[in-house]
Amino acid sequence: MSETDYPSGGEGEVLVAVDNLTKHYGPIRAVDGISFEVRRGDVLGFLGPNGAGKTTAMKMITGFLEPDAGTVSVAGLDVARERLAVSRRIGYLPENAPAYGEMSVEAFLGFIAEVRELESPEDRIDSVIEVTHLRRVRGQTIETLSKGFKRRVGLAQALIHDPDVLILDEPTDGLDPNQKKVVQDLILSLSSNRCIVLSTHILDEAERVCNRAVILSEGRILVDSTPDDLVARAPGHNAVRFRVVDEDVAGIVEELSGAAWCAAARVLPNGEVEVEPRSGENRLNDVLATVGERRVADVRVREGRLDELFREVTKGVAA
Repeated sequence: MSETDYPSGGEGEVLVAVDNLTKHYGPIRAVDGISFEVRRGDVLGFLGPNGAGKTTAMKMITGFLEPDAGTVSVAGLDVARERLAVSRRIGYLPENAPAYGEMSVEAFLGFIAEVRELESPEDRIDSVIEVTHLRRVRGQTIETLSKGFKRRVGLAQALIHDPDVLILDEPTDGLDPNQKKVVQDLILSLSSNRCIVLSTHILDEAERVCNRAVILSEGRILVDSTPDDLVARAPGHNAVRFRVVDEDVAGIVEELSGAAWCAAARVLPNGEVEVEPRSGENRLNDVLATVGERRVADVRVREGRLDELFREVTKGVAA
């Protein structure tokens, strides 16, 4: 597959290349021939219903799971053939990251540094503790930490060898809103000089953190684009809503429905009129020109939502 065949969010060095990746669990095809690439500076979000294949795909990228077909390369290294070398370039945070609860944060990171045979381990421990804002709990045992701090410890162990690629499976799962924001901010701060692949079921998180979003369903990629583009493609994007000043609501709806640029015009249960344009274009001026500004009030333009597109493209998929 040529480089131009892969969807990508940037112009930097390709750090992850996935080609026709496939995995079965018995008769179930968990991942069904997916292909994409991720470049330095990309934050790629995997979105999809439960069982869509997100975690399975991430495990194959890291080398924890062997594919039935297809290839993965990380920084130019074939994952199947050069797994040890690949592990030095990848930091991995599983959804339920294992840790030794009786260890202190510092002792646990020291253990990870020893396993990875790092040079100057003390410097790397100090560095990741600062980056992940763990200084005030570095001497505390992991089992006594809040969920937010535990996820930061997981991120610290994934970062301790300064990898080019970070694979994060549900990095904010189970956190409260404040903890989520801290971890999201941390992910954003880490993205400039590496690539990050994360799975999430939180659609607002994908909009905030990712510059690319891939929607998977039943092991296949349904959509691969930027969050902004996905929002623009969402049902109802740029729909105009307004209240009618006079009584001719039905006449206004009929007039708008006949316009070539109008996909649909309807009266909502709250009495407002909603006009949905074709192709998601902003047609506010056309609406006002057709209806007349003096006949309408409370005019506003809706923005599409990623969750609306998500529901649309995964329609009929079991939760």
